[in-house]
Amino acid sequence: MKQIRLPILVLVLVFTLACTIGQTPPGQHEYGDEAYDEVETAAPREAEPGPVGISPLPPGPPPSGDALPAESLAYIGAFRLPGGEERPKTFAYGGNAMTLNPDGDPSGGVDGFPGSLFVMGHERIAYGDLPDGNQIAEVTIPAPVISRNIEELNTAEFVQDFHNVMSGYFTNLEEIPRVGMAYLDYPGTGPKIHIAWGQHLQEPGDPSHGWFNPDLGNPDVQGFWFIGDQNPYSTTGYMFEIPAEWANTYVGGRYIATGRMRDGGMSGMGPALFAYTPWQVDGSPPVSGVHLQEIPLLLYENTYNTEDIVRSLSGYQHPDEWEGGAWITTASGKQAVVFAGTKSTGVKYWYGYMHPDGPQYVCVDDHVDAGEITCRNADGSLCPEQGCCNEGAGTCISNRGWWSTRFDAQLILYDPNDFARVARGEMEPWQPQPYAVIDIDEHLYLNPPEWDEVDIGWGDQRRNRIGDVSFDRANGLLYVLEFYADGAKPVVHVWKVH
Repeated sequence: MKQIRLPILVLVLVFTLACTIGQTPPGQHEYGDEAYDEVETAAPREAEPGPVGISPLPPGPPPSGDALPAESLAYIGAFRLPGGEERPKTFAYGGNAMTLNPDGDPSGGVDGFPGSLFVMGHERIAYGDLPDGNQIAEVTIPAPVISRNIEELNTAEFVQDFHNVMSGYFTNLEEIPRVGMAYLDYPGTGPKIHIAWGQHLQEPGDPSHGWFNPDLGNPDVQGFWFIGDQNPYSTTGYMFEIPAEWANTYVGGRYIATGRMRDGGMSGMGPALFAYTPWQVDGSPPVSGVHLQEIPLLLYENTYNTEDIVRSLSGYQHPDEWEGGAWITTASGKQAVVFAGTKSTGVKYWYGYMHPDGPQYVCVDDHVDAGEITCRNADGSLCPEQGCCNEGAGTCISNRGWWSTRFDAQLILYDPNDFARVARGEMEPWQPQPYAVIDIDEHLYLNPPEWDEVDIGWGDQRRNRIGDVSFDRANGLLYVLEFYADGAKPVVHVWKVH
């Protein structure tokens, strides 16, 4: 990967300010200002069109008999999050991480939806603009409602109001934070919320993982540790529990999964996943700065190693966003690892801007060296670069980042038996592929504030659709966050797993 030279960065900043409409509002999800290498050649790939309903994803292997059928997920509605808009104690511009507390809100089981959710609020903003962001609150789980009118949805209530649990921590990783949380009640440690923290652009060298108490007023934060020697772009996003029986059998009792997918392929060209355990034999936390021993379960090739799209997720494109994950199990023994995200499914994708003449046109950021720019067709081949920012003032209609002619909100399902083969050394970490994809756009509200569309796009080019995921194993309930659904606040969608 080539490094951007200082003069190019200066030009990029100047032209971006000249071409971008309006000001970036506080808390807006922004994208980095790095450029990417253009490839000389790329291996042709079979491109999948934007899926409708449930469809297979070639060329993944057929799932085992233990794999959960995609038809087992039934949508049952959504609910709103409580609170106002005053930052930082608001869910507006939040939802970076979410995890289920199966023992929370013990009186809430009357409506059939016991437990509670820990959800992260408004993100930090770097350079002192909002240093006390990413606060955490615990909310009830009301009965979900199926309605196109968001006003008809039930609203959760606070179990614990916002607390600045991470105050004083990760202060050098505040520019577009990337955070994951996973609640786990392990007998040796008692109930803990495990946390991972990174940011959109960062250099290796910062420990990323720790834990804290679910009592947000007395969090007793412990950590922080590295996940082996892995690239933080591959580890500092979603987190979830690995079922104990599977973990004991295949990964030496490592009960927590952590991973991340960073656009541009810098984390790997598809979601990554590692199994780890952060406690010592007596249940105490390791010394801060320790590199914990991890076992890779899923890790595709990255763009640091190659400019070609190889050893990747089937149908991979650089604007892909995989923001959440969960390990689903059923009483009948079926299981799946699900990742939730906003999948680039366009016929073209590029680093630059939305084109003012419509989603069918490319708008490459052409104010950096041509060798730093990526524009590709869906099959991975180069597409002719088309610039629009240099055609005159006001021609750029979005913020800069990875764009596509189309995005879709998807859940993709992996067979855990493939991860077992990886753990045993029978498969390479880049070989597992999803056996099914579920398009969930029909359930989304896609209702952001108008001023945020300059960053997240609109229509077919709307990105940042869905975020983190949590699974209630005892009751078979899958919770998925939708960004910018209730204005700047997320809503929670719910699926019943049969």
